[in-house]
Amino acid sequence: MERMPKWADVILTPLISLFLAFAISALVILAIGESPVEALTVMVQGALGSSYGWGYTLYYATNFIFTGLAVMVAYHAGLFNIGGEGQAAMGGLGVTLVLLSLPWPHWALALPAAMIGAAAFGALWALIPAWLQARRGSHIVITTIMFNFIAAALLNYLLVNVLRPQGSMDPASASFPPGTNLPKLSDMALALGFEWGKNTPANITLFIALAACVLVWLLIWRTRLGYEIRAFGKSEPAAVYAGISPTRIIVAAMLISGALAGLMAINNVMGEAERLIFNAVEGAGFIGIAVALMGRNHPFGIFLAALLFGFLYQGGGELALWTTIPRELIVVIQALVILFTGALDNMVRMPLERLFAALRKRGNA
Repeated sequence: MERMPKWADVILTPLISLFLAFAISALVILAIGESPVEALTVMVQGALGSSYGWGYTLYYATNFIFTGLAVMVAYHAGLFNIGGEGQAAMGGLGVTLVLLSLPWPHWALALPAAMIGAAAFGALWALIPAWLQARRGSHIVITTIMFNFIAAALLNYLLVNVLRPQGSMDPASASFPPGTNLPKLSDMALALGFEWGKNTPANITLFIALAACVLVWLLIWRTRLGYEIRAFGKSEPAAVYAGISPTRIIVAAMLISGALAGLMAINNVMGEAERLIFNAVEGAGFIGIAVALMGRNHPFGIFLAALLFGFLYQGGGELALWTTIPRELIVVIQALVILFTGALDNMVRMPLERLFAALRKRGNA
């Protein structure tokens, strides 16, 4: 069967999938006796209708960009990294150890060190599943899921027994030195002479995430290593025949993937909480899978998909606050988006391919 045009694959298919997901969500809202139009209005106004809403939407989107890129890099190597949750959590541990080790005088000095700590801990947490896959044949999906649980248990132990300040009942680390506080986007707006996003957690990490999108694109499509990763992901036997080492590619791809997931901690641990708390990742590692799938494993698509899920997160919070619609319904909407853009992607793609094939034959007749 002939493939459809690139624009239809990248734009039309996800839009139809989104339309189907939101249409079914509207039916669910009707079934519980609420108005879908009112719900959509509240979500749009809450997430996009003010600088406050935009601040939270961009904060969530920043998390999803990092975890989406992490899934993407592994995917191009033919690997399905489901361990973003644990890798991001361990990245938070790396940030915490770096920032609490020295009395950092300024965030500009602390930020590069924290990024190195976050990336290193995230990469190391991905290294063991990568080695087990490359050398022992252990499936990467199973080992990365297992390491999510190990990371949660390890962090729980460290927060309760090692990092918690003496006399505190809260399972969290000590607050980071004041000099490490990252500039918020609202502070940057005030410096430029206007008020935007007051009291929102969006911070300078957004620009790091955007830079990561560009760097990952350059890595995958403009470097020799990226070419080898894509070649290995397309056909392992052909890559081996061409002299590409499977062990090297698997380990390299997972190290990069884990580092990207770990960098998420710069946003939520250093930029927002300003200390390490339990469950700081809040499911962003798993949402990253949906973001990568919906973004067609391309950095620009991941950026757009991250904005969508940031909108759903913030809009869902506003929906639960201002209406009687339960917040759990937002989880249902997210699940439907994941279902149609991931598991049921072929349900949309195959009819479109047949349609474009028929149009192409008619045009050639």
